[in-house]
Amino acid sequence: MPKRILQGTVTSDKNEQTITVLVERRFKHPLLQKTVRKSKKYRAHDALNQFKVGDQVRIQECAPISKTKRWTVVTEASA
Repeated sequence: MPKRILQGTVTSDKNEQTITVLVERRFKHPLLQKTVRKSKKYRAHDALNQFKVGDQVRIQECAPISKTKRWTVVTEASA
């Protein structure tokens, strides 16, 4: 099964080797046909501490690294 890759914005880099990424998805409501924005935060492994708040990044699923980390940073997303 392929690993999911998501794109989002770094909202926190305070922890060592960890960043928090806000991923937003948009979809059309099935009944109201209105565009809905939902967001979710993921904690991702950043081994080199190279990403800062506001950076656009791509994260990929991985085996659990800690209690909350199940994602790793792949690359910085191009705008």
